[in-house]
Amino acid sequence: MILTAGVDVGTSAVKVAFVESPEGGGRERPGARVVAKWTERIRRRDQREVIKLAYGAALEQANVRPDDVDYVATTGEGELVDFRTGHFYGMTAHARGALFLDPETRAVVDVGALHGRAIKLDERSKVLGYRMTSQCASGSGQFLENIARYLGVSLDEIGPLSRTSTSPEKISGICAVLAETDVINMVSRGIAVQDILRGIHESMANRFLKLLRSAKVTDGVVLITGGLSADEGLLACMCDLAADMKSFAIDVRTHPDAAYAGALGAALWGAYRHERLRERRAA
Repeated sequence: MILTAGVDVGTSAVKVAFVESPEGGGRERPGARVVAKWTERIRRRDQREVIKLAYGAALEQANVRPDDVDYVATTGEGELVDFRTGHFYGMTAHARGALFLDPETRAVVDVGALHGRAIKLDERSKVLGYRMTSQCASGSGQFLENIARYLGVSLDEIGPLSRTSTSPEKISGICAVLAETDVINMVSRGIAVQDILRGIHESMANRFLKLLRSAKVTDGVVLITGGLSADEGLLACMCDLAADMKSFAIDVRTHPDAAYAGALGAALWGAYRHERLRERRAA
């Protein structure tokens, strides 16, 4: 068996996944299984220290020593991982991880702390095209976190509250500053929290659906990954809006481990590269 680690270093969190896969699995890695996963929020701490903490916790969970790991693959800001063996681009890592979690996936919407991106892929996780949100953060996890803090609700409450909305309030979908001003005005007008959150989710969902169209994704399974993959309010909005759009036949899904898609994909690619390197040395 080959044991590999994937370390996804993001802006707000570090995610680590350990994957065990049989020898000779090629890039598909049949029989691969997750043996450990760990998330550590950065919270203004030194990123290198947070990486060590997250990796150490995952090692302990997997009950293995550092020397037992055949390949440490990074993605995101991987240059901060001093003990890495190799690095993989975020899009290829997320595409591979998404396909591992749901083999029917043909596109990914990765929603991170600062950006969102749509990735089109084939049945082997080859990236066929992609589009990203602009530099404005109104379609990002950090923006939603800031709004939640202002409204006095926890991150876990955002999705369930949004789903109870009966009269969504429209907000600016372009600029985070304008959107935050919109929210402040809504609170002063007495708009219900759930209607504000649903309005934000609809704005974000619209942006992501436009990204998918721009990446030429019009049908098939779309998996939401990244930090907002567990936001049931965002998922519901994307499903509702996509159903009302003509010539758009996508099936939007998520997965309990979708937040680890980048780390899982890096670990799976790491296993493939480890085998290739070993073959070259033996030749």
